[in-house]
Amino acid sequence: MSAKAVVIGAGVSGLTTAVCLAESGMDVRVDTDRSPGETTSAAAGAMWDPYLAEPSDLVERWSRETLSELVALSPDADTGIRLVEGTQESRLPCDMPVWGGLVGARLCRPDELRQGFVAGWRYRAPLVDMPRYLNYLVRRLEQAGGTLRRHRYDRLDEALREAQVVVNCSGADARFLADDASVDAVRGQLVVVENPGIRTFWCDDTPGAEDLTYIYPHADVLVLGGTAERGNWDLSPDEASAREIVRRCAAVEPSIGEARVLGYRVGLRPVRSRVRLTDERHEDTLLLHNYGHGGAGLTLSWGCAREVAQRVRTTAGPTP
Repeated sequence: MSAKAVVIGAGVSGLTTAVCLAESGMDVRVDTDRSPGETTSAAAGAMWDPYLAEPSDLVERWSRETLSELVALSPDADTGIRLVEGTQESRLPCDMPVWGGLVGARLCRPDELRQGFVAGWRYRAPLVDMPRYLNYLVRRLEQAGGTLRRHRYDRLDEALREAQVVVNCSGADARFLADDASVDAVRGQLVVVENPGIRTFWCDDTPGAEDLTYIYPHADVLVLGGTAERGNWDLSPDEASAREIVRRCAAVEPSIGEARVLGYRVGLRPVRSRVRLTDERHEDTLLLHNYGHGGAGLTLSWGCAREVAQRVRTTAGPTP
């Protein structure tokens, strides 16, 4: 065995898990068939938002722990994390999410709502430039003695020969790697445009809405969303979808209509009825699974990673 622990996957779940393990004193290697910048996490918007994940009691705890960590990191510009104010709004009457109290959310006044929206809440939360944040996590992992290796596994059995602890953070690929048919890909496409001066975020949170519409400001650029196409594994950008995303966002914020398009991002959200965070013993190796976060990978990342590290400490024993 070449490492004490191997983490499969270099998205936000994999890198955060590897950081927690490395900073607890373990010899950690991340094995990934894609660089951090090529992962679904790099394509994300991304914002702290407990987004449709189960089990609800654990998700509440995991998301609360992650919020605390992201807020603590936000003063460091190198992390790519900023605390940004904005609104989520709905075209239908609905209640504020139960997590609203965690971010000091308040109900919007009628004059604060966009045309066509009847309910909403304003709050301040971490907005994350994911490519920059993933680079920060890589640096933090390396500072703790961890490493990255470009390597693809076709079967988990191969990884079990590599280390005493293996953590499967393979996202949507867990459908094949872990032979888990309950995992499906939900294709998400975003459009990146020049920022015409928008400083607050905006999201359409209408219950049952078919489309994901949001506007996330990152300094000189805006990230516009998005799509949610279940079972579509195609990572190629779609021009028609991109035009429709810009059209929906410009209907909310007209200045976007003239903004220059800088690029597209496409990723596969790993959707599952419940987040899988489990552990099992395979002879001398402890195998843990940490996947199925859907669109809440960032939001649950630190909470799940810390739970993985705790399970390793209590199940695998102290680091020699």
